[in-house]
Amino acid sequence: MTASARLADLGLTLPQVATPVGTYTPARRFGDLVYTSGQLPLVDGELVATGVVGQRAGDVGPERAVECARAALLNALAAVASVTDGIDDVLGVVKMTGFVASAPGFTGQSAVLNGASGILADVFGGPGRHARAAVGVAALPLGAPVEIELIAELRPL
Repeated sequence: MTASARLADLGLTLPQVATPVGTYTPARRFGDLVYTSGQLPLVDGELVATGVVGQRAGDVGPERAVECARAALLNALAAVASVTDGIDDVLGVVKMTGFVASAPGFTGQSAVLNGASGILADVFGGPGRHARAAVGVAALPLGAPVEIELIAELRPL
């Protein structure tokens, strides 16, 4: 089964590639690899949530942060697809780096990013299992709670 078919089976669709908010490109192919810029949890051009992730009142809760990670991942996959003939050109995911805007004392960054990693495993099978960094930061662009970037391996040209 193809990656695009697996996405459809999961009820997921790739969004339009987010318009960059600076002087960069959403993704760049280099040989058989594609590198994405950091992708935010945008849906229809709006952030799914804003703020830091934590346990205090007013923080983005961990469950909501998982939803944000999934939205950011779909944007990253859309960026990958934009520099290829489509998501089915992806052989596997080499690495995902996830940044979580974290309240003081929050240490659940890995759990937040597991939502995104799970989608990659579901869509690409074994080749979707990837190296990963889960980084807690003080703040992210536009107040986003999560940002994700990918390195994916593509079918040779």
